[in-house]
Amino acid sequence: MAEHLVEMKSVNKHYGDMHALKDINLTVGKGEVLVLIGPSGSGKSTLIRTINRLETISDGTITIDGEVLPEEGKGLAQLRSDVGMVFQSFNLFAHKTILENVTLGPIKVRKMKKADAEKKAMDLLKRVGVDHQRDKYPAQLSGGQQQRVAIARALAMEPKVMLFDEPTSALDPEMINEVLDVMVGLARDGMTMVVVTHEMGFARKAANRVVFLADGEIVEENTPEEFFTNPRSSRAKDFLGKILTNH
Repeated sequence: MAEHLVEMKSVNKHYGDMHALKDINLTVGKGEVLVLIGPSGSGKSTLIRTINRLETISDGTITIDGEVLPEEGKGLAQLRSDVGMVFQSFNLFAHKTILENVTLGPIKVRKMKKADAEKKAMDLLKRVGVDHQRDKYPAQLSGGQQQRVAIARALAMEPKVMLFDEPTSALDPEMINEVLDVMVGLARDGMTMVVVTHEMGFARKAANRVVFLADGEIVEENTPEEFFTNPRSSRAKDFLGKILTNH
């Protein structure tokens, strides 16, 4: 068993002439909650999307639970099913009910019996507080409810690690906390999580480690306490000065 669930070594990503990720070295331990923050365009979303190869990398290696991430094929699909992903947009299947959205992966990919998948889905929908919406379609739910269903859907695959790419940025302010509360609960239950977010309160409350990116590089990483009270780099000081005065 690998002690690091996710390990990135010397990862680079180029889009043409643009060097989007520069020599990223990063590990995420089992049960760790890592929050990626930084200014827009710093490479946070690109970084998180390389972890399950939604973005290819130019060079370097990424391992998940000791296995090197393959570039394509069956091995990639298998490894990807161990990595749950929650995006800014909810990506639910519009023509399927909430319950069907959550049972689809376990039935199709994990070959679970329908009855078992439904029981599990109901437990998860209850955990995220939307079990009473099981027979509705995504369009009948609020954005916050849809995002909680998306979290339940990812959890239904029993992922080893959960990736969240700005999961609250498309939500109205009053819905943000209902999603963050679910994420804080997951963190407390020991789920390994990598989270790109602008929500500094969540970073303070739930993160074990904050990684600050700027211009495609990791500028500093520290505990939330240290990072927020005593940032070492001028980039981080400047960034925090801007955000903390706006709130």
